[in-house]
Amino acid sequence: MKQQPENQQQPSLYLEVCFQNEEPRLPLHTSIVLFLLSYCECKFFKVYLVFKKPSSSESLRSQLPEHLDSSDVQSEALPQLVRDCRLPAVLDETGQLCRAGLAVVLRHIINKTIEADPSRNDVLALLGFKKTCLKACAEVSRWTRLCEIEIPSAVEEHLQNPANDDQQVPLSILTLERRLAEPVRVHNDDKIRRRKLQEQRREESAESQENLDSESGLGQSSQACDGLELRAALAKLSVDSVPALATRENSEIRKVKTADLPPLEHVFAEGLYFTLTDVVLLPCIYQYLCSLQARAAATLHHLPHLLRWYGRVQEVPGVLRAAKACGLLLSIPQAPTSGLPILSAEDNPASLPVEEEEGREMAPEVPFVGGPRPTMTKLKENGIEAVFTPHPCPSWTLPWESLPGAINPTEGKMSNIRAVRKMQQLNNLVAMVTELARPGYTIVDFCSGTGHVGIVLAHTLPDCQVILIENKEESLVRAQSRSAELGLKNIGFIQANLDYFTGPFHIGVALHACGVATDMVMEHCIQAGAAFVISPCCYGFIQNAVKFSFPKSKMFQETLTSKEHMILCRFADQTAVQLPPDRRLIGKQCMGLVDLDRSWAAETHGYSVQVMTMEPESCSPKNNMLVGRLLQKRGLEVTAGQLEEAVHN
Repeated sequence: MKQQPENQQQPSLYLEVCFQNEEPRLPLHTSIVLFLLSYCECKFFKVYLVFKKPSSSESLRSQLPEHLDSSDVQSEALPQLVRDCRLPAVLDETGQLCRAGLAVVLRHIINKTIEADPSRNDVLALLGFKKTCLKACAEVSRWTRLCEIEIPSAVEEHLQNPANDDQQVPLSILTLERRLAEPVRVHNDDKIRRRKLQEQRREESAESQENLDSESGLGQSSQACDGLELRAALAKLSVDSVPALATRENSEIRKVKTADLPPLEHVFAEGLYFTLTDVVLLPCIYQYLCSLQARAAATLHHLPHLLRWYGRVQEVPGVLRAAKACGLLLSIPQAPTSGLPILSAEDNPASLPVEEEEGREMAPEVPFVGGPRPTMTKLKENGIEAVFTPHPCPSWTLPWESLPGAINPTEGKMSNIRAVRKMQQLNNLVAMVTELARPGYTIVDFCSGTGHVGIVLAHTLPDCQVILIENKEESLVRAQSRSAELGLKNIGFIQANLDYFTGPFHIGVALHACGVATDMVMEHCIQAGAAFVISPCCYGFIQNAVKFSFPKSKMFQETLTSKEHMILCRFADQTAVQLPPDRRLIGKQCMGLVDLDRSWAAETHGYSVQVMTMEPESCSPKNNMLVGRLLQKRGLEVTAGQLEEAVHN
C-alpha cells in the first residue's frame, strides 16, 4: 500500500472507503466528491483512499476517474489534523490547514478549478446566486442539512436493506419531492414569469388550431417549463446551442398583475439552475433508484417531480461524461414521468411525517408581547436568580507591548477603540485558559474567525497544541497568514462545521460564539470531557434547533415555557452602551439567567461551571464568560443527581 509522501507538493484529498460483506465500497460522500472531480476535470489534488483495515482499491477502479492520481492509505497513517475530522477532507500543501466535511470540500474543489481555469463558467455556476450554494452550516440551515447529511445518510441506510419491500420512501427524499413541487423563487422572479406568460399565450394561440394531445397530463404550464425554464437553465451553463431568451415582453403582458403571473417550476434542485446541490443529490438518487429493483413502479409513483429532475440533470452537458467516468450508469429503467398525478397526503401517507416535522420546525414564532419582568419574577419566585462568580484575576493582562505585532489586534483593520476592547477580551479568556492548561494539552479555538484568541494562545502556551476551527475560509486563511508571519509551529487550522471535528482535546475556547454556537461548543467540550472557556453572544439568535431545545436545565424547564425562555434571550441582547442604564441592567440579568440555564445543564454531565463577568465590564456589551471544569471524585465523575442536588441545596 502506498504511503503519503512526507513533502507534499499539492493538496491532499482524503476519501473514505467502507466495507460491506467484507468487500470495499465507496460511501456516498466519496462518490459525490469523485463525481464533482470528474465533472470539473480537476487534477489539482493528490487523492488518498482511506481504509480502516488492510485492503486495496483494485476492485474499485471502475468507480475512479482515469485521470485521478490516487493512492491507498490506512486510517492510522493519516496526518493528525485529518484524523481529527470526518472525511472527506483536504489538507493543504503546508500540512497546517485542513478543510473537512462534504460541502466545504466540494466548494473548495470548485474554487480551485476556477482558480486554475477562470474560463470554466459552468463550474462557477455551480456555486449559485451570490456563490452561496451549500455555504450555510448544516447546523443552522435546514436545506443544507437535508442535502449534505440527511439524504446521503438515508440512502446509505436504505442500501443496507435494498430488498425490504415493506420499506417506505425515506422521509428526506419525500421532503425533496415536495420541495421540487413548490414554485421557484428567484431574484428576478417577476421578469422571468412574464416571459413565461408570453410563451404560454403564444403556444395557446398556435395550439388552438390543433387538437390538444389528450394523453399528456402535464398541461400547458409544464410544456412552457420545457421551453423557457429549461432554456434559462441551460443558458446559464453557457451552452452555445441554446438560443437567448427574449429580453422584452409586449405591452399586454407588462400590464398583467404579478399575482396573476404563472409560477416558475423547478428544473433543478435549487430552482432554475444546475448547482452544487444537484451534484450532491445525483449520486444519492442514482443509488436509491438502482436499489428499488422490482418494486420501482409502486415507489416511483410517489416521486414524479424527483424523476423529472433526474431526467433534467442528465441533459446538462458534462454530467453523463462525468457519471460514466465514476461508474454511474444513469440511464436505468424508471417509471414514465408523463401522466403521473400530483399525489395528495391521503394518496401518499408516507409523506405525512415529513409535513409534521417541517411544520413543527419551520412554524413562525408568535411575536413577543411585553417585557422580561414577568418572566424574571416567575424565576425569582422559584428561587432562581442570576448569580455571577467574582473574577479570579480582574487585573491580569498580557504583555501587549512586548508581543509581536501580528498578535496585537491594533495591527488589523479595526479601530483603535475596538482594538483596545479586543485586547481586554483576550486578557480575560487567555487568563482562564492559562489557569486550566498543562504542557501537552490540546486547546481548540472554536468559531475562531481570524484567530485573535487561538494565535495568542499558541504564542503564550508553546508547550500546548492549538487548533483553530472556523467555517469561513477567508477568515481562516487570514489566521494562517498571521500564524506563518509569527513562525508558530504548535498550531493547526480546520475549516469545517463543528460536527465534522471529532478529535480529542483538553480545553475548548470561544470568544463571542453567536446564538446556539455557544451551546454547540459546550456540547463538543462535554462529549470530549474537556474544560471550556466561552464568551456567549447574540442571545436573540437562540432558538430551538435540531440538537437543542430551550430551556436546557431541569430547573428552568420546570419553571419556564420555551417562549418565556426566548423572551429572556431577546432582552439579553439589550446591553448596548447607547441604552439607558436601567435597561442595560435588565439585559445583563437576562444574560445571566440564560447562561445560568446553560451552566446547570452542563453540571448534570459532571461539570462545575462558573458564570462571571469580563473585566473591565466595558470591554464588551456581551461580557459574560462561562468557565467549566469536569469534576472527578476518586477517578470517577460525580453523578448528575449528586451534583444537581449539591448545587441547588
